[in-house]
Amino acid sequence: MKDFIIPTDDRDLGTPARDGAPVTLSIDGVEVTVPGGTSVMRAAALAGLTIPKLCATDNVEAFGSCRLCVVEIEGRRGTPASCTTPVAPGMVVQTQNDKLRKLRRGVMELYISDHPLDCLTCSANGDCELQDMAGAVGLRDVRYSTGANHYSAAGNGMLTPRDARATRTAPAGDLGNPNYIPKDESNPYFTYDPAKCIVCSRCVRACEEVQGTFALTIEGRGFDSRVSFGAKTDDALASDCVSCGACVQACPTATLQEKSVVELGTPTRSVITTCAYCGVGCSFKAELNGDQLVRMVPWKHGKANRGHSCVKGRFAYGYASHKDRILNPMIRDSIDQPWREVSWDEALGFAASRMRGLQEKYGRKSIGVITSSRCTNEETYLVQKLARAVFGNNNTDTCARVCHSPTGYGLGQTFGTSAGTQDFDSVEQSDVIMVIGANPHAGHPVFASRMKKRLRAGAKLIVIDPRRTETVEGPHYRAAHHLPLRPGTNVAVVTAMAHVIVTEGLMNESFIRERCDWDEFQHYAEFVGQPKNSPEATEMLTGVPAADLRAAARLYATGGNGAIYYGLGVTEHSQGSTTVMGIANLAMLTGNIGRQGVGVNPLRGQNNVQGACDMGSFPHELPGYRHVKGAEVRAVFESLWGVELDPEPGLRIPNMLDAAVSGNFKGLYCQGEDILQSDPDTKHVAAGLAAMECVIVHDLFLNETANYAHVFLPGSTFLEKDGTFTNAERRINRVRRVMAPRNGYEDWEITQLLARAMGANWGYTHPAQIMDEIAATTPSFAGVDYAMLEEKGSVQWPCNEKSPEGTPLMHVDGFVRGKGRFIVTEYVATDERSGPRYPLLLTTGRILSQYNVGAQTRRTANVVWHDQDVLEVHPHDAEQRGINEGDWVKLASRSGETTLRATITDKVSPGVVYTTFHHPTTQANVITTDFSDWATNCPEYKVTAVQVSPSNGPSEWQEDYAAQAALARRILPAAE
Repeated sequence: MKDFIIPTDDRDLGTPARDGAPVTLSIDGVEVTVPGGTSVMRAAALAGLTIPKLCATDNVEAFGSCRLCVVEIEGRRGTPASCTTPVAPGMVVQTQNDKLRKLRRGVMELYISDHPLDCLTCSANGDCELQDMAGAVGLRDVRYSTGANHYSAAGNGMLTPRDARATRTAPAGDLGNPNYIPKDESNPYFTYDPAKCIVCSRCVRACEEVQGTFALTIEGRGFDSRVSFGAKTDDALASDCVSCGACVQACPTATLQEKSVVELGTPTRSVITTCAYCGVGCSFKAELNGDQLVRMVPWKHGKANRGHSCVKGRFAYGYASHKDRILNPMIRDSIDQPWREVSWDEALGFAASRMRGLQEKYGRKSIGVITSSRCTNEETYLVQKLARAVFGNNNTDTCARVCHSPTGYGLGQTFGTSAGTQDFDSVEQSDVIMVIGANPHAGHPVFASRMKKRLRAGAKLIVIDPRRTETVEGPHYRAAHHLPLRPGTNVAVVTAMAHVIVTEGLMNESFIRERCDWDEFQHYAEFVGQPKNSPEATEMLTGVPAADLRAAARLYATGGNGAIYYGLGVTEHSQGSTTVMGIANLAMLTGNIGRQGVGVNPLRGQNNVQGACDMGSFPHELPGYRHVKGAEVRAVFESLWGVELDPEPGLRIPNMLDAAVSGNFKGLYCQGEDILQSDPDTKHVAAGLAAMECVIVHDLFLNETANYAHVFLPGSTFLEKDGTFTNAERRINRVRRVMAPRNGYEDWEITQLLARAMGANWGYTHPAQIMDEIAATTPSFAGVDYAMLEEKGSVQWPCNEKSPEGTPLMHVDGFVRGKGRFIVTEYVATDERSGPRYPLLLTTGRILSQYNVGAQTRRTANVVWHDQDVLEVHPHDAEQRGINEGDWVKLASRSGETTLRATITDKVSPGVVYTTFHHPTTQANVITTDFSDWATNCPEYKVTAVQVSPSNGPSEWQEDYAAQAALARRILPAAE
C-alpha cells in the first residue's frame, strides 16, 4: 500500500475502504465520487454527511444488524441499511427525512428499553456510541414500560448500590432475574458487563476478522442472545481470548471496557507513538488525562499494524510506573557494597573519571559499549558514537548481533543489503507462506493475525520448526506441511528443498538468467543436485520424512507467490548465516523476489533490532553497514565529528568478556541491555563482568547485569522520549514523548551528558538534530528527517535521492549488489552433540504474553498467563525419566544446570525439550553453550545437548545466584 500523508481525521467511516473504479452518486443533494464497492455509509461520511450507526465500524466488514443506518434510495423500495448497500452510478440517496428519523428513534427505543440508564456514573460516559446515537436520532423518551430485561439484577428495572455490590460475586440468576449475567472481571485488563451489551456483534466480528482467534460468539436467539466467551463455564480469562483488545476497541458501549478507564476516567488527549515491544512496530494513540496515561489504542492509520494490537502493546505498559523502577542515579566503589543514591552530576563525574582512569592505566581499547535494540535509533547512534569519537575505539556491540546478525551477513552476501525485502502488507498477496524457525503467533502476533487472515482466504502454509507451534494450526486454517526437523539441521533441510527444485526442474530459469549470476548458479546447481543433498539422503539426519519435504518444496516452487518469513530459529545456530543464504537461494531459484506477496522476511525479535544494526552498533561497521577499514567512509565521520577514527574493528560482546577474564578489558557502558540474562553461558558472562573495574548500567530496573555494576544510570521508557524506531520491514516510525521522563532525562540526553563529562563537546538539543546527522552520514537514511516523518507518518528505507518516498519493496528491478549471488550451503554439524550423558536437545523460544528477558512484561499483569518458565517434555521422554506434569526437574548441560517445572506435551518431538527465557529465576542461559555462528558470533541458543531428571526444587546454583543478587541490589536509605 502506498504511503500517504499522515491523516488527522480519525473518524470511524463505518465500513472498510474499497478500491474499485470511481463511481459518482448524489447523497442529500451532494455529489460524491468514491471507489466502486464503497458502501453508501462510507460515501456519505467521506462527503461529510453522518449516518447514525451502531453495528458498523470501518475495521470489520458490514453486518447490517442494528437497522439504525437505514436510508432511502430513489427508485428502490424500502429502507435499506446504508452499511451493506454498495454505491452505484447515478444513485440518489436520502439520509434524512421524517420517515427515517421516526424509524431510527424506534430502533433506539428498543435498544434503550433493555439498557441501564446510569450514564452519569458509567465508565463510558462521554465515550459511548449508544449515548451518542440516542442524541443523534433525537430520542428523548422511551415509551416501553419495564419488563423482562438483562440489566437489573433484581429484574425490576432498577439499579441500586446493593445490586452493584452483589453482582460482583453473585452467580447468574441468584438475585431474582434469570436473564441477568454478572459482570466478568476475570481478565486483568478489561471487564465484560453483559448488562450493557446491545448484541451488535462488533466484538465477535473483530475477534474473527481482525484478530482471527474466534474466542467470542453469540449464543442464544432473539431476546436470549448474548456474547459468550465459549463454554458456559468459561470466563474471559479461561477462554481462548488472547487479550489483544480488538473486542474492547470495537465495543460501542461499556460492555467491554478497559479497567484503566474505569479507574482513571475518560481520556481527554492523545499522542501518536510507536510500541516498544516486538519488531512489528505498531502505531498507537497514547490517550491521557493530563500527564497520566489512561490507555493505549492501536492507531487505525499505522502502516505496520493497520489498527490492530496484541496484549503487550495494548495493555502491558504498566512497567513504566512500577515500584521497582529506579529513578535516581546510584554508584558504589565495588560490587559487594550497597548502592548509594547520588546526584546526576556526581554519578556522571564518577563514571567519567573511572572510565578515563581505566584508559590511562590499561590503554585506549580497554573499555567499550553495548547498545540496545530497545532504544531509539538516535540513542543507539549516540552510544556507538561515544565509543568511536570519545573512547577512541570500535568496541561497540549490540543485542541485535545476538539474534539477527546472520541476517545481515547472509542477505548482504546474496542480495547486497541486510534487511527484509517486503512490507507487512505484502502478505495479503501471498499464495504460499513458508515460516522457518519462527512462531509469529507468540513473537509477532499482529503480523500473525494478518498472515492467518490470508491463510483463511486460501493461502497455503509451510512451517519448518522442531515444535508444533501455535502457528502450525489455528481456527479455520492448518499448515499444508509441518516439517519438524531436528534442532541444528536447518541447512540440510533448506538445501534438500533446493535439491528438489533443481533436480525436478521447478526453478524459474528466466528469472535466474536475468537477475542472477548464471555461472554461480551453475556451480550451485551442481552442488545441490548431488545425491547427498536429496531428502532421502538427509532424512535420517533431519528427522523430516523425505516425501513431506519433497511435497513442501514443490508447493513453494509451484504454488504462486511464495513468501518466506523466518526468525531466531534460523539465525541462532552455528550455521545461522549459512541458513539465511540458503533461504535467499530458495527465493532466487523460484523468482520469488521483487514483487508483492513474495520475498525473504526476517521477523525481528525486538522493537529496534533493525535500527540498531542500521546505526552502526557492530564493532566492524559504521552506520549504514560500511566497514571501518574504508578510509573514504571514515573520512565522512571524521570530518563531521572532528576526531580520527580507529580503522581496526573492535570487540564483540564475547570478546569483551574473554578479554575481561584475561585482564585486558576493564570498563563497560551498557545501555538498555541485560547481558547476564540474555547472553549465552551465564557463568562466563558473570565471570567477565566481575573482572571489570567499572560497569555502567543504563536501564529502567536493577537488572541481572546490574548485580556487577558500579554505576547505575536510570533510563526513560518509550513513553518518555522522542525519537524513531525501525521495524522489521525497514519502516522508520516516530516515537513521540507522551509524558515527562520520571528520571529527569531522556536516554539520549544521558549518553550526551556522559560524553560531555568525558570531554566531548556535544550539543544536541533534540533528537531531530541527531537524525539530521544520521541522514548526513548514512546513504539509506539520506532523505529522512522529522518533518518528513510528521508528513508521511512513516517511511521505509532506503529513502534518499533515488527513492525519495522510501522503498516498500526491495530488489524490484535488480538486486542491490547487481546480480543475485547463489552461495553453496554445505551442511556442517554443530560441535554441540547429544550423547549418552546428554541425550536430549534443548531449544528455546518465546510465549505470547512475555517479552525477551521479561524485564518489562514481568512487571505487568501479564504474569497471569505466564508466571514462570516451564520445560516442555515429550510424553515418551517423560515416562522414561519418571516425570509427571508439574514436577520439578533438573535441566543439565555441559555448561551448567538449573531447575524448573515440567509440562508434558507432544508439541515437541521425542528427544527434544523446549523452554522460554523470560524469568531470571530460571536463568535458562546457564545451560546454553558458547558455540556461535561461524560468520557473526551469533550464539547458538537453539541447540544444546541436555539431560532432564527429577528434582526437589531450585538447584544449589540458583540459590547461590539469588543470594548474590539480593546482596548486589541493596540500596542505602536516602540521606535525610
